[in-house]
Amino acid sequence: MTRGNQREKDRERAAARATKAKGRDDGLTADQRRERDAKALQEKNAKKAAAAASGGGTAPASSSKAPKK
Repeated sequence: MTRGNQREKDRERAAARATKAKGRDDGLTADQRRERDAKALQEKNAKKAAAAASGGGTAPASSSKAPKK
């Protein structure tokens, strides 16, 4: 049973995926990353609360369809 060049193509695809997967290397330690993410989340929540307080917040979309019985 021959596979032709399938094995080579699979290796090329795997190598291409491996180079894309290295995006996590941002030079931060786990603690630094955790602090950065926590700060971003706090800013996001503050922005969301400010928008809701001013009345310009986005409400969850309600469905216009009648409920199924």
